[in-house]
Amino acid sequence: MFLMRFDMRAPDQGPQQRAALYRAAIDMAAWAEDKGCLAAVVCEHHMSDDGYLPAPLLLASAMAAVTTTLPLSVAASIFPLHDPVRLAEEIIVLDHLSQGRVSHTLAIGYRPEEYDVFGVDFHRRGALADEQLPILLGHLRATAATPVTPAPFTDGGPMVSWGGGSVAAARRAGRLGLDFIAQTDRPELRDAYVAAAEAAGQQPGMCLLPSVEAPNSVFVNDDVDQGWAEVGDALLADARSYAAWNEAAGMADFTASISRGATVDELRAEHGSHRVVTVGEAADLVDQYGYLGLQPLCGGLDPDIAWTYLRRVTDDVLPTVARRHADA
Repeated sequence: MFLMRFDMRAPDQGPQQRAALYRAAIDMAAWAEDKGCLAAVVCEHHMSDDGYLPAPLLLASAMAAVTTTLPLSVAASIFPLHDPVRLAEEIIVLDHLSQGRVSHTLAIGYRPEEYDVFGVDFHRRGALADEQLPILLGHLRATAATPVTPAPFTDGGPMVSWGGGSVAAARRAGRLGLDFIAQTDRPELRDAYVAAAEAAGQQPGMCLLPSVEAPNSVFVNDDVDQGWAEVGDALLADARSYAAWNEAAGMADFTASISRGATVDELRAEHGSHRVVTVGEAADLVDQYGYLGLQPLCGGLDPDIAWTYLRRVTDDVLPTVARRHADA
C-alpha cells in the first residue's frame, strides 16, 4: 500500500543530526515491515552539499539486518562509477544478507561532477555501461565460469533492472534482457525497449513507466495548513535540489517526480510530486495508483515529526482504504 524512499538529504545538519536520520531510516524499515509497506527504496548520488546518500548498498544492508520479509530496492546505482566485479561481490553479499529481498536498478546518471570525483569520463558513461554490464551480469547470473564467490543466494542472481529517461536507456535495457524502469511515462520509451529486446533476441520484460501525475513525497495531515507549516521547508529543500539537478542536465521534462515550486506556497499550489494531503485524499491516491509514495525523512525532516506522519498512514489511511473496499 505504500513505498518508503530514503535519499538522506539533510541540508545544514551536523553529524549527530545526520546519524539520527540514518538510525531513523533503519528503524522505519523495521517498523514498516508488517504494516503494508511494499518496499523501502534507497538511491545513490555523490558530491551533494546536502549529504545525499552516496552508499545505498550499505544502508540497504543495515535495513536487511533488521527485517526478514520487507522488499528492498536500490534504485538507482550509478553503474559506471563502480568496478563491475567489486559491485557483483557486494550485490551477492547483500543478496545473502537479505535472503533474496533486494532488487537493483542501475543507471548512468546525469551529473558530471559525480564522474569528476571518481576520475571517470562523463562523456563515455554510456559506452562504459555497455562494456561493463555484461561483466556484472555474467558474475551475477553465473552463466559462465566466474571467479566471483560465493554464488548468489537467489537462483539466477538477484533482480537487476536498468533505469533512465532516454530512448538510449530503454534500448540498452532491451538488448541486454533487463527490465526497464523509466523516469517518466513517455510511450516512445516502451516502444524503444520492446523493439531493442526483440532485435537482440531477448524476451521483453517489465517496462515501468511512472505516471507524472503520481506524487512521490506525500505527507498526511487532515489539517493541511498545519502540515505545510511542519514539513513545507523540508519538502521545498528536497524539491528544489532535485529540480536544480535535472534542470542543469536538461532532464526536467523527462523525470516524473519533479516539482518546480520555488517557495513553499508555490510548491503547495503546484500540487505535484511533493504534497500534504488529508486522510481521505491519501486514500484516493492509493485507490488511483495502487500505493502511496512516501519519503518520511524528506529534506532532513526531524525524525520525531516524520514518525507522526508515517504512523498516520498506517493508523488512518490504510484502514480508510480497507473500509472503502469492504463497503464496495
